[in-house]
Amino acid sequence: MTTAETQEKRMTSAGDFRVKDMTLAEFGRREIEVAEAEMPGLMALRKEFGPTQPLRGARIAGCLHMTVETAVLVETLITLGAEVRWSSCNIFSTQDHAAAALAARGIPVFAWKGETEEEYLWCIEQTLRWPDGSFLNMILDDGGDLTELVHEKHPELLPGIYGISEETTTGVHRLARRA
Repeated sequence: MTTAETQEKRMTSAGDFRVKDMTLAEFGRREIEVAEAEMPGLMALRKEFGPTQPLRGARIAGCLHMTVETAVLVETLITLGAEVRWSSCNIFSTQDHAAAALAARGIPVFAWKGETEEEYLWCIEQTLRWPDGSFLNMILDDGGDLTELVHEKHPELLPGIYGISEETTTGVHRLARRA
């Protein structure tokens, strides 16, 4: 059995997600609940704006470190009305339990710790198109890989993107080179 075949056997991909191990979902959910208690700003946003869903219509492709804290952000965006598709911005930073917890809730997440470069790019690609054939209209990025992928391989999507949020100076510098 090749390394790729072994990796494939370890992945869980039943539905619109791909994570390492769905048996970690319950532990991930408990960790997300702990993180929620430590993130009062996001919890206040859910409470105040959840009923009006100001992000309704937003299709956000995210490429951030897939941690329990990011899971709180993802679930907040959904509570506020957004549709999301998520990947990790680093092949080693994914908390597999956090990714499994999101997948267990039906959230499209494509991330696992130890992705190869090829798998990493595949995961990012999965965030661009929704099952109904529509595409992202916002980007939430860390490091600029998602933004760069759209510019380099899918420039036809750019007119439909309303905004890009970049977390790092590295990503901002990559964007500035395009100006």
